[in-house]
Amino acid sequence: MNKLVSRRTNETVGFVIPGFVGVLIFVVIPLMDVFISSFRHAGQGGFAGLQNYRAVWSNTAFRLAAGNSLRFELVSVPLLMVISLIVAIEVYGMKSNIVRFAFLIPLAIPSNSLAVVWKILFADLLSGKAVFWLFVGTFIFKNTGYNMLIWMSGLSAIPETVYDAARVDGAGRFTQIFRITLPNMKRSFFIVAMLSVVNSLKIFREQYLMAGSYPDMSIYQIQHTFNNWFEKLEISKLTAGAVMTAVVFFGIILAIRALCLIDWHGISAKYNRKIFQRGRGGK
Repeated sequence: MNKLVSRRTNETVGFVIPGFVGVLIFVVIPLMDVFISSFRHAGQGGFAGLQNYRAVWSNTAFRLAAGNSLRFELVSVPLLMVISLIVAIEVYGMKSNIVRFAFLIPLAIPSNSLAVVWKILFADLLSGKAVFWLFVGTFIFKNTGYNMLIWMSGLSAIPETVYDAARVDGAGRFTQIFRITLPNMKRSFFIVAMLSVVNSLKIFREQYLMAGSYPDMSIYQIQHTFNNWFEKLEISKLTAGAVMTAVVFFGIILAIRALCLIDWHGISAKYNRKIFQRGRGGK
């Protein structure tokens, strides 16, 4: 028995080590190098302290891009989550693979092809305030099917007998959604929210192909700034900006996790119980 366990352990380690080495070489070490480089002068290599970070924060283009990126996140991600959830609920009830496939077609459209078609159809909307909503719509169009699959996996984990019992008790469709579906999809909420934030950063491909390096100010985002700094070889600003963006991004993920996975109802119940016990003790 011990030999069998030891053999399985050795086999597992043999599979894990190559992946660990690959992550270390291609992910961890480059990230550490970026972090260290953000505290150095470009070219000279001398220690710069927080000078690079101050230069980035005082940069007008970066602050404009950061504000636009945050605005895009706050508008597009909630809209995508709500729309994709509604689509998932409707499609899941249809039990039709053809309909599911239809919503996945946008994922297969290359960004280059989409940019060409969009420039032809929406040439008049590539400037002014309308361009922001054009790319919000593009983001939702591209990612609704992807999110739909994740929502549907969460829906499939809810036993159908629970809905049957609710219908017997007279619960309508909206009551079932708010009392059964949503409370049982916390993990799906977290996964969808996290991936939606990640995918929202990829809209830069369409923005760059359709509007170039210097688009309308309403859609000038972080990636545009980084791309322009890279072309000008402003490595110190680029690394400092990357670290700042990574920290904010990590904070957003933690906030999403707290909102989606923490049992706020349980915490509130414990707090109320303690208050009640203290009140009884005071009496």
